[in-house]
Amino acid sequence: MTQLVVTTIHLIDASPYIFRAFFALPKTIRAPDGTIVNAVYGFASFVVKYLTDWRPTHIAIAFDQNLTGSFRNEMLAGYKAARREPPAELESQVSACVEMAQALGVATHIDPDYEADDLIATLIHRLGRSGREFLIASVDKDLAQLVGPRVKLHDPGRFAPLDAQGVQTKYGVRPEQITDWLALAGDPVDSIPGVRGIGPKTAATLLERYGSLEAIYARIGELRGSRERGARSIAARLEANVALAGLSKQMATLVRDVPLRTSLAALRYSGIREPELEGLLARLGFRTLAARLMRR
Repeated sequence: MTQLVVTTIHLIDASPYIFRAFFALPKTIRAPDGTIVNAVYGFASFVVKYLTDWRPTHIAIAFDQNLTGSFRNEMLAGYKAARREPPAELESQVSACVEMAQALGVATHIDPDYEADDLIATLIHRLGRSGREFLIASVDKDLAQLVGPRVKLHDPGRFAPLDAQGVQTKYGVRPEQITDWLALAGDPVDSIPGVRGIGPKTAATLLERYGSLEAIYARIGELRGSRERGARSIAARLEANVALAGLSKQMATLVRDVPLRTSLAALRYSGIREPELEGLLARLGFRTLAARLMRR
């Protein structure tokens, strides 16, 4: 009997690690021309450590080209409005982070309209055949909706890979209920409204009982007629926010058919691109990082 060889595809959501580096490292890290490059340095260090620790055979990094919005702003103008505008010194480093990932030999994906989460969802949808597993690196709870038998989510150094049970333990709902949970409770980080007056715990309790947003509304009469404490109030809030709940679920649902070109072969990792990397490190003034990488 032929044994099935499992290929693990690593997918990194770049933005959390770019932001983390920018705010953790001093702004005195500058290129020879005086440009602040602390986020590039920290992100490069993160990618190098990831490659060293996990030694992936297949890997891709997805970037957010627009750090404050996406096509979702067409559905709700205030999407991500609660977020502070990222510093110009951070935005200006994104393109160099993309260059760095490419020079390190990692496949990259970036789009002006779609978010990195959508790109990752599309890669899994396109490449998710038998014998392939996925490990997503991110802190974004939206990506938990992708977790399943062959997909896990982790934040390297912060929490171990989460399977479906791990997602339920962390968030109180199953992976396939994440969008329903966000539809009910909303997400203040992304300015997804949800149902006013329903928080994460109540949302999780409703989903444990009814299963999905649609099932909750299908049985709203049962909830309205319940003698349980607070049930009628919850039913009233749900009925007053039907449209917002539906819109919130639509906004929280990741797109899995972004028009991008990819293949398993395109994600195969074959090592750093030395001439390209040497030139980039010299341009950025990363002498310490250059010495470390060239010893690899």
